[in-house]
Amino acid sequence: MDKKTVLNETHRDMGARMVPFGGWDMPVNYGSQIEEHHAVRRDAGMFDVCHMTVVDLRGARVRAFLQHLLANDVGKLTTPGKALYSCMLRPDGGVIDDLIVYFLSDEWFRMVVNAATTEKDLAWLGEHAAAFDVAVDARFDVGMVAVQGPNARAKAEALLPQDVRAAAMALKPFSAAYAGDWFIGRTGYTGEDGFEIMLPEADTPALWRALAAAGVQPCGLGARDTLRLEAGMNLYGSDMDESVTPLASGLSWTVAFEPAERDFIGRSALEKQKAAGSVARFVGLVLEDKGVLRGHQKIYAGEREVGEITSGGFSPTLERSIAMARISADAGDELTVDIRGKRLAVRRVKMPFARNGKACIDL
Repeated sequence: MDKKTVLNETHRDMGARMVPFGGWDMPVNYGSQIEEHHAVRRDAGMFDVCHMTVVDLRGARVRAFLQHLLANDVGKLTTPGKALYSCMLRPDGGVIDDLIVYFLSDEWFRMVVNAATTEKDLAWLGEHAAAFDVAVDARFDVGMVAVQGPNARAKAEALLPQDVRAAAMALKPFSAAYAGDWFIGRTGYTGEDGFEIMLPEADTPALWRALAAAGVQPCGLGARDTLRLEAGMNLYGSDMDESVTPLASGLSWTVAFEPAERDFIGRSALEKQKAAGSVARFVGLVLEDKGVLRGHQKIYAGEREVGEITSGGFSPTLERSIAMARISADAGDELTVDIRGKRLAVRRVKMPFARNGKACIDL
């Protein structure tokens, strides 16, 4: 039986269409996926992300632990509340998970990991934390709601606790404020401004209903996927996994090779891959013909197969079919995609496709 978030009954009461997703019973939409997508780009929408897992890491050597564990360098985090996006790697460089980590104090970091990878993430954390005497606390008592869009923060402001409201509204992007059991990060997965609000699980349904009453559109997984695709944001299990490295997944910017003496897990493998050259490129594609780009469709340069789409779909903002793809380093720009036996032209573009309510590419 699929697991349920604390908002499951609320979704059903409010008319959501529910579907199985990675072992969870989740809302795919509340009626119109397109309208939900546009609400986030133009106004404000919200998502149930309670299925993701909050993990608190505590100990005198917690920073050293994370500098060893993560490909990005938490040494960059010096201001309490500051966040960092990183991959957690296997020794061979494969991606165990991508995550956000927050620096809260010298002895306390908070991590948010993906739902589908929670079990293996916690096992990996536990395996490596012991050597650093770090306590790993999975916070299954915490609910999480993402409020996203140009008007999201303004609509959420009055619903935040008084003792954290001013700090939350003053946050810079990729930072967090917290008071008591409430934790507000100015982060998201849509390419729009907003908050990811962590709070006591029991209080989450009341917040969801209050946000809806304040004019925030409830949204499902469908809009979440088209928004993150337009924003050029990777989805674990589609765009990267344990079989590929961040260097072949458009995530080189999340790998900190400096300082040179920091020996993080997977570093040696990444250095060898980088030195060997010809690392596959992770690119954005726009379909120039009629059709829909989907994951696993093959990409060609002439008659040579050069890669495949990792994520694709229709972009409501651009009204075009778009995709992310992993292709050979020497593939060039003249590319086609095989859709049901037909070769259709695709154009390489620099991602993101759309963010902050507008297109980022020429149409």
